[in-house]
Amino acid sequence: MSAPVPPLPPAFVHQIEAMLGSECPAFLRALEDAPALALRLNPKRAGAEDAARAFVDGPVPWAALGRYLAPGAKPGASVAHAAGAFYLQEASAMASAAALDARPGEVILDLCAAPGGKSTQIAAAMADRGALIANDPEPSRARALAGNLERMGVMNAAVVSALPDRLAAAWPERFDAVLTDAPCSGEGMFRRDAASRDEWRPASPEGCARRQAAILDRAAEMVRPGGRLVYSTCTFNRLENEGSVQGFLARHPEFATEDFALEGVGTSEGGMLRLWPHRLRGDGHFVARLRKAGSAKAQAPAPVRADRETRALVAMLEWDVCALPEALKGMDLLRLGDRLVARAPLCPPLEGLRIVSPGLSLLRAGKNRVEPEHALAMALDPALARRRLELDEGGAAAFLRGEAIPFDGEKGWTLALHRGLPLGWGKASEGWLKNHLPKGLRRMG
Repeated sequence: MSAPVPPLPPAFVHQIEAMLGSECPAFLRALEDAPALALRLNPKRAGAEDAARAFVDGPVPWAALGRYLAPGAKPGASVAHAAGAFYLQEASAMASAAALDARPGEVILDLCAAPGGKSTQIAAAMADRGALIANDPEPSRARALAGNLERMGVMNAAVVSALPDRLAAAWPERFDAVLTDAPCSGEGMFRRDAASRDEWRPASPEGCARRQAAILDRAAEMVRPGGRLVYSTCTFNRLENEGSVQGFLARHPEFATEDFALEGVGTSEGGMLRLWPHRLRGDGHFVARLRKAGSAKAQAPAPVRADRETRALVAMLEWDVCALPEALKGMDLLRLGDRLVARAPLCPPLEGLRIVSPGLSLLRAGKNRVEPEHALAMALDPALARRRLELDEGGAAAFLRGEAIPFDGEKGWTLALHRGLPLGWGKASEGWLKNHLPKGLRRMG
């Protein structure tokens, strides 16, 4: 039997009564309903829609690639999830990246990015052009963030782990857009996380608002003139939402709110928009969009250079493993020990920061040989692989457990696929495909 759900904190109920008036009973009933779980399709996976079909129940109006989960669906255990066909994300949480309206060629910072739902949504809109920096101050969360970007095949992202003041000192007025999905009191999670009800205190919003103000002040310093800042929370109280925005504008007259609209939600008022669980199919969320005064020239990419040894490694990779995607051909190629990494040329300098992932890992170099990285398998259009092996459901499950697969095909590096979706590299030899899936990604049982 599941544990009983704790009651809503009385001080929270009183706060909502003051905000919603006659709508309050409908709101309170909505918090006892099942949460609106969803997934977001990966546009890089040609078979994503078909792979998700068994799990979904209609579109999320404000996210073009969002789909609600059908009752009882468990897509997280599927082969398609491991292959990056989709990202599991609560429906309302897709609103802030939608409001950011990322575009190909921009330089964007996701300041509070883990576990990666919003970063992967931004990356999908950027279509591997421009540069995305995803940050989380907690190293373990930043590593999980990097893993999700890798699974979804993102090519143009770097992952760092630093506090906002450190980033602001390194990157003044560097970004076309900054998303700040700030740590908050989490009232919007009361429906899907019973423990959050017990953790909430009447003083929680005030403490969170102080922290949000400090984060927003640093975020403002990193937005270029003419750039935009999106602020979001998953809480309901005015102090952390409208109050945080109004306080920010008082401290930063160079910013002004900018109205936007989200399908199925409506048009913002004064640049601010709320998602209420009794008015739509989603949890609680608040989004605000602001624009910094002025204008700035488009940032020019740094010249791409590669020494003779690096070019030789790329030639070996292209001869034996795969052709490089066009998006990678204009990127910087960095030698980091025995690794070769592709980094977006618009990426700001990372020196002096804790770097979790500087870009897309392409290969590890050995003596007269190269070993392709798993990140490359996930970013690659499968048609570019020199050798491919399509696996059935059982074979794919075995591959994800780290098992060798019987295979009489041509020797060499081979991309394992299921229904056209990438699983990882194997090396064919003597009737077997030796599994090279990283040990940390292998499934038990």
